[in-house]
Amino acid sequence: MKLIVGLGNPGPTYQLTRHNIGFMVIDKLIEELNPNNITKKSFEGELYKSKDLLLLKPTTFMNLSGKSVQSVSHFFKIDLDNILVIHDDIDLSFGALKIKKGGGHGGHNGLRSIDSLLGKEYNRLRLGVDKPSRKEMVANYVLGKFNSDEQKLLDNFIEYASNVASKWQNKPLNELKSLYSKKDSSYLK
Repeated sequence: MKLIVGLGNPGPTYQLTRHNIGFMVIDKLIEELNPNNITKKSFEGELYKSKDLLLLKPTTFMNLSGKSVQSVSHFFKIDLDNILVIHDDIDLSFGALKIKKGGGHGGHNGLRSIDSLLGKEYNRLRLGVDKPSRKEMVANYVLGKFNSDEQKLLDNFIEYASNVASKWQNKPLNELKSLYSKKDSSYLK
């Protein structure tokens, strides 16, 4: 069993924000795979199952995402090698996509929460959302909506990322890295 987690915040207020790009990719996978909804209150998130794949959208709010990931991974006895976390990354330009295993949280509170409860050695699909000009603007920036230029490319970005995430089930991480990593949004145009 493998688990793909998309990070975000629940509710319509956050729906189309940069911080919710992980949720957007999970929504695309749900649309494509038509999985069964197996959500239970104890999972603290929306959980879907398609064959040997679980798709999770934590409903704990970003800062407590680890509680949901921990609950689901313990219930289904999934080790860190079989977890892929999809998240926004302000250290990458919009449209950039990086795949890696382990590493720091880079100030991302969702990753910080997962790290504190499960450790750091899970797989990550880092989706570039760019960053504001000043550090003190980060919180409002990630909770803000994509600008009009980004919105034109967002559907293609989500589609590309969901395609990479679905390939993760059957391909080694290094192969995914070399085939699908992107430095910027030029491939989306």
